[in-house]
Amino acid sequence: MKNIFEYLKNLKADKRLKECQLLIVNDDIQAQMASDVVSFLGFKPFVLSDFRANFGDDLLSFSEELQEITKSLNSYYNYKKQDKILISPIRTISFPLPKEKCFDSFEINFADTINLEEFKSKLYNWGYYFVDIVTSEGEASIRGDIIDICPLGSEFGYRVSLFDDEVESIRKFDIEDQKSFKEEIEGFSISPAFLALDEATFEQINEQIETVQTDAFIKDIHSLGFWYLNDLGEYLPQNLSSYITKEALDELEEVYVFEEKRIDKDKFLTIPQIIQSRNYQEVAPANIKEFLTFHSGKKVTIISSSEAKVKGFNLDLNDKDINYLFDNQIINLVSNSEVILSLNKEIKKRRKKKVKLVLDELQLNDFVVHEKHGIGQYKGIEPVTVMGAKRDFVIVMYAGDDKLLIPVENIDLIDRYVADGSSYAVVDKLGKGSFAKLKEKVKDRLFAIANDIIKMAAARELVNGIKINTNKKTLEDFAKSSGFEYTKDQKRSVREIFDDLSSGRVMDRLLSGDVGFGKTEVAMNAMLAVVLDGHQTLFVCPTTLLASQHFQGIKKRFDEFGIRVAKLDGKSTTKEKNEVKKALESGDIQVVIGTHSLLSVKTKDLALVIIDEEHKFGVKQKEKLKQLREDVHIFSMSATPIPRTLNLALSKLKGMSALLTPPSERLGVRTYVKEYSDKLIKEIILREKRRGGQLFYVHNNIASIEAKKADIQEIVPNIKIEIIHSKVKPADAEKLIEAFENKEFDILLATSIVESGLHLPNANSIIIDGADRFGIADLHQLRGRVGRSNKEGFCYYVVEDKKQITDDAIKRLVALESNSYLGSGTALAHQDLEIRGGGNIIGEAQSGHIKQIGYGLYLKMLEDALASLSGETKEEKKSVDIKLAISAYISDEYISEDRVRLELYRRLSKAHDNQEVYAIEEEMEDRFGKPDIPTKQFIELILIKILALSKGIQTISSYEMNITFVKGDDTKETIKSPSKDDDDIIATTMKYLRS
Repeated sequence: MKNIFEYLKNLKADKRLKECQLLIVNDDIQAQMASDVVSFLGFKPFVLSDFRANFGDDLLSFSEELQEITKSLNSYYNYKKQDKILISPIRTISFPLPKEKCFDSFEINFADTINLEEFKSKLYNWGYYFVDIVTSEGEASIRGDIIDICPLGSEFGYRVSLFDDEVESIRKFDIEDQKSFKEEIEGFSISPAFLALDEATFEQINEQIETVQTDAFIKDIHSLGFWYLNDLGEYLPQNLSSYITKEALDELEEVYVFEEKRIDKDKFLTIPQIIQSRNYQEVAPANIKEFLTFHSGKKVTIISSSEAKVKGFNLDLNDKDINYLFDNQIINLVSNSEVILSLNKEIKKRRKKKVKLVLDELQLNDFVVHEKHGIGQYKGIEPVTVMGAKRDFVIVMYAGDDKLLIPVENIDLIDRYVADGSSYAVVDKLGKGSFAKLKEKVKDRLFAIANDIIKMAAARELVNGIKINTNKKTLEDFAKSSGFEYTKDQKRSVREIFDDLSSGRVMDRLLSGDVGFGKTEVAMNAMLAVVLDGHQTLFVCPTTLLASQHFQGIKKRFDEFGIRVAKLDGKSTTKEKNEVKKALESGDIQVVIGTHSLLSVKTKDLALVIIDEEHKFGVKQKEKLKQLREDVHIFSMSATPIPRTLNLALSKLKGMSALLTPPSERLGVRTYVKEYSDKLIKEIILREKRRGGQLFYVHNNIASIEAKKADIQEIVPNIKIEIIHSKVKPADAEKLIEAFENKEFDILLATSIVESGLHLPNANSIIIDGADRFGIADLHQLRGRVGRSNKEGFCYYVVEDKKQITDDAIKRLVALESNSYLGSGTALAHQDLEIRGGGNIIGEAQSGHIKQIGYGLYLKMLEDALASLSGETKEEKKSVDIKLAISAYISDEYISEDRVRLELYRRLSKAHDNQEVYAIEEEMEDRFGKPDIPTKQFIELILIKILALSKGIQTISSYEMNITFVKGDDTKETIKSPSKDDDDIIATTMKYLRS
C-alpha cells in the first residue's frame, strides 16, 4: 500500500495522475488497497475482478468474476468525467477485454411501449438468462403481461406490468421472497448481463463457439463467449496510460503457466513500474489516541465510516489538529510529516442471498409418503373431468399398478420421501392397512424415545447447576486472540452459552452448524470460562482422528493462557492413559480431549462435557456421559442442520444454537461439470499435485472401485491411491484417514461415505464420478469436503456421456456449476439436509423405522409424541372431501411452469386461515397478473375447505343444483343453488358455511 500511495501522490502533485488511467496490481487484495488510495486522493476508482481462468476454460465456473468485470467496465466507460482510474489484477488484464463499444444501456419508463419480441431478443443477445423465477442478477422472466428482470449490479428485481404493449406500472421486488414493494417508480436502466451485442455479432460468436473442440458441458455464449470476442476485445485498452506494481511483475511467471491467448510478457515489462516507497511506513497502532501523541505536529487524517465510531475510539470530533474524513477506506500510513489512520475494519464480501422460496422440486417418479397410504411414486399432476367440471389431481402409483388420485387442494397430505442417500424406497400396497400398522409400531417406539428425552430433561431441571462466572476480561482477550472477527452467529452462540453457565441451572445445549463455521471456537469459550473458574472440562470426539485434530488446535490456543491440555484415546499408551487419569483425579489437568475412553474416567471437579459430532454417539454412550455427574453442564455439537420444527419441539427441553454464516476468510468452491476423459482426470490430478495438494475421488460403487483404482493408476502412474468404503473396518478406515492427513498418499478413492465429518485442509480437489446419479443435496454435501482452508477448492462433477443424461440432471449440474440454482438448489439441498439432520439427532439406531416411513413423517410423529408427553394438546389433523362440480385449478395459461404451479398448490393446501390464502392470492396477482376464472375458483375452493374444516364438515358434494354437506356425526344437509353454474354453486356453498 505504501508504494502505491507515495507513487500516486507524487503523480498527483506533478498533475500527472490523470494520465494514470490503468493501474495493474497483483491480486484482488492489492486491488482493494489501491482502490482506497485512489479514492483518498480524490479520484474515482473502478476495480476489475481477479479473473484466474485459463484460455478455453468453461466460464460458468467463473460467472461471478465475469459479471463483476462486465459491471465495472460498464460503469467505467459510462463515467464521463476525466478523474477516473481503472484498477486491474494482472491475470485479468493479461486477456483481451471488451472494448467500449460493447457497453450500452437502455431505460424502461412508465408509459413506454414495448415490443415484447424485440425486447426478448435484445435481452437474449445481451446475455440475460430466461428463467421461471428471477432469483439473481442477469436473469429475466416474461409471463404474459408481466416482465421480471434483475439487471447486473442490482440487489433487487424490477417488475414491469404491461397493458397490451404499454408500461402500466414499474415496481421493485425482493428476489428472496418475490414480493414487490408497494410504491411504483418512474423507470430504471438495463445494462448488459454479458455484453451489448447486436444479433449479427451474437450469432457470429455463437457459430464460432459451435466449431470449438472443448470439454465445456454446454457450449454457449455464457460458457465460452469471452474467449471469442475477436475484434470486440483489446489487450491493455490502447487509449489508457498504465502503471504496474512490483508485486504484479513478480507474479508474471505464475500468470504464464498456461499462456495461450494472453498478452505478450514483454508488453508488461515496458509499463512504468511503481517503485519502493522511501517516505511512508505502514502501521497498525493498538491504541490510536496514544499513537497520535507520539506524532504531534504532523498533518493527521482520521478516516471513519461514521461519527459514532470516532466517539467509540475516544477521539474529539472538534479537535482542530485532526482532519476527519468520513468514508469506508482503510489506509494506515505514517511519514515524517503526515499520519493517516483508519478506524474501519475490512469490509466483508457481500454474501449471495439465500432464496427463501423453496420451489417444489418433486420430479416425476420421485417417491412420496402419504400420511394414510404410505410410500408411492409421484406421477405428476393431471387434469380430470368429473361430472363435466375440470379439476387437477396428483397421481401417485402404488404396488400392483394401483393409482391414487389426490385432489390438489389436499396435496399437503403427501411429502417427498427422504431416507439416507443409499436407501431405495419400497412401494406400499393400497388399502391393505399394513401402513397403518407400521405407523402404530413406529409410534410406540417414538413414545419410548420421547419419554426418555423428557425424563432426562426433567431430572436435570431438579438439580442445581454449577454456577460459572463468565464476566472475565480474559474471556474477551481470548476471543480477540483468535486472529479473526467472530461471525454474528458465533457471538450470539457464545452469549447463549455464557447465560446458561452463569444461570445456576444445568446446561444442556446443542450447537448445529456446517463444518468450518467455527463450532470449536464457540466451544473453547465455554471451556475457558469453566477452567478460569477452577473447574475441569472433558471434550469427547467419536474418532481418534478427530480427537487428535481437536487436541492440536485447542492446545495451541490454550497454551498462551497457561492451561494444561491432555489427550486420552485408543492410541495413548497405557502409561500415558494412567498419567492422564491420575492427573484428572487429582485436579492437575483441567482439559482432556479424547474418544469414548473418557466415559469411564474419574475427575476431581468436572463442570463441563463437550460432545463433538454428537449424532455419531449412541444413546447409551450419551447417557453414560450424563451420568458422570448429575450437575455437569453438557454442550453438544453437530454438523447437520436441525429441522426448524424439531428444533422448536426439542428447544423446550434443551437449548439450541445455530451457526448459519460462514467465516469471511472461507473461499467458495470452484465447480466444473465435465464429460469423462482420461486426459481430463490426468490434468485435474496433476494440477492439484502442482500446488502441493491432495484429492478425493468419489466412485459410488464398491463392486467396481478396485477397477477404478487401476484405471486412475494407469492414467497417472506415479500417484499413490488408497480406497475407503463402508466395508472397510472402522479401525483400518481411521488409519487410512490419518495417513491421508499426514500426506502419505495423494488420492482418497471413496464411495459417498466421505460426505461428512472430515476436516482435511490439504485435500482441495474432489472428483465426483457419475455425478448425474446423485441428488442435489448429496452433490452439495460432497462439494463441501474441499475448500476448507484459505486455499480455493475445486469440485469436478464428471459424467460418462453427456448425450445420455436427462435434462433434469443437466439442469441440476449446470445450476450447481454456476453456483446459483435457477430457483432453489441450495435451498433445497439445505431442506434435504435439514430433514436428515433431524434423523441424526435421534440416533443411528432408528434408521430402520425412518427407512420404512421416510424422515419427514418420522419427525412429524416425533414432534407429536414430544408435544403430547409435554402436556401440549395437538389437534388431530382433519380433512374434508370436496366433490363440487366446478372447474377449479391453477391454469397453465395463467402459470405455465409446472414446478411453480406445484409450489403454489402446496402452499395453498397448507394454508390454515383466510388471511394466508388472501396473502398468497395477492402475491400471485403481483407476480403473474390477475388470476383467470379457473384459478380464481381454485382459490375460492381453498377458502371453502378452510371454512368446512372449522365447522367439522367431512364431505361437500354437488349434483345439478343440489349441494350436500356431511358432518362428522354423519348428519346430512342438502341445500339448493339458484343454478348449476360454477359461480352460483361457490356463492351458495360459501353462504351456507358462513351462516
